[in-house]
Amino acid sequence: MGKKNKIRFFTGLILLLAFLAAPFLAPFGKYLSIPNNIVTFDNHLPINVPDLGKNITVDASNHTVKTSGASEFMTNESGESMLMYQIAGLPIKKVNVSVLNDLKVIPSGKSIGVQLHTKGVLVVGFHRVQTEEENISPAEDADIKAGDIIMEINGDSIEQVDDVKPIVKKAGKNNEPLHLTIKRGDKTIKTKLDPAKEKKSDAYQIGLYIRDSAAGIGTMTFYEPKSHKYGALGHIISDMDTKKPVDIKNGSILESNVTSIEKGSNGNPGEKQATFSSSQNHIGTITKNSPFGIFGKLTDMSNTDKEALPIALSNEVEKGPAKIRTVIHGKEIEEFDVEVVSSVQQKHPSTKGLIIKVTDPELLKETGGIVQGMSGSPIIQNGKVIGAVTHVFVNDSTSGYGVHIEWMLEEAGIDIYETENKAG
Repeated sequence: MGKKNKIRFFTGLILLLAFLAAPFLAPFGKYLSIPNNIVTFDNHLPINVPDLGKNITVDASNHTVKTSGASEFMTNESGESMLMYQIAGLPIKKVNVSVLNDLKVIPSGKSIGVQLHTKGVLVVGFHRVQTEEENISPAEDADIKAGDIIMEINGDSIEQVDDVKPIVKKAGKNNEPLHLTIKRGDKTIKTKLDPAKEKKSDAYQIGLYIRDSAAGIGTMTFYEPKSHKYGALGHIISDMDTKKPVDIKNGSILESNVTSIEKGSNGNPGEKQATFSSSQNHIGTITKNSPFGIFGKLTDMSNTDKEALPIALSNEVEKGPAKIRTVIHGKEIEEFDVEVVSSVQQKHPSTKGLIIKVTDPELLKETGGIVQGMSGSPIIQNGKVIGAVTHVFVNDSTSGYGVHIEWMLEEAGIDIYETENKAG
């Protein structure tokens, strides 16, 4: 027997003995700590399954799958979605995946105002300081960059713009440097900055434009009536100046009123004009700003639609007619005809899984197609929620991208899968 054949033989023998022994060792399974790359089948011991992508947990006690990332989905002869687990390339288990039968969400289409508060203060630009001797930029000299988030100065937490001025004034008068802790992407950076006294104002400056909040409008996609969790926009909120994602501390959504529409045309996307006031009743919290939208919980359910619909996974979406819900006048939610031009059966959470085209004559007349502020408008097909509008094509205002609803629900922390185990 060759060396390779011996290795295969003993590997297979070890696996066979492991499976045969597992039922007798099952009582000890409750004492084991099972990390995210471990799965259990039936009541057997956990088995380490390598290279499953991101966090996937299979709970054999109630036959559920939880995933926060890549799943190796496949489709069987009946068109059912399945998860395939492997060890050393050998299939060991098939798990049928379907949406929970009782899972329904309410497709909204409501126009909302969005208020975000950042973690720390966001650097959005620079200015030079004219002192008695020279024209300098203290912040640039300290290697601070647009998009950086100032988290601490001299060990004090910075939560808003107003926290910065007194610290700068004190350091300037004492002729002391500022020690800054900065978040830049995933990195934490420490730097030193020397305030400069501006000749004209006789005040100490650091040469920075900073911001601690952001605001805008969008559309609520769905809310789940049991948990009150919602999703909106379908895409991440980025700062208007730096174009980088806003790292949020907290935020709120409010009712908004659409006052007018700037009609879109090829090469010039249109825009909803809407009003809202921070003094208005906040209808929900914002706890997450992700590539799939903003998410949180509704706190005011008084003006929400009561019709709940099931959802469709990406493999169930068809090319052809569909509808979107959105607001183009005041607060009235209306339905308009669109066509699903393309749908990608995505194995991994990803944006831009759908391409849609507006076909409704009224919507084309009023808006020219998809406009800014329409992001998050739910897409409904065959009585199921399939996704949300996210982007308009710059060169074709009648068409744009959408995101599959399953990824938005996952980001909201709503479990949507049920499974049925089958022997491999």
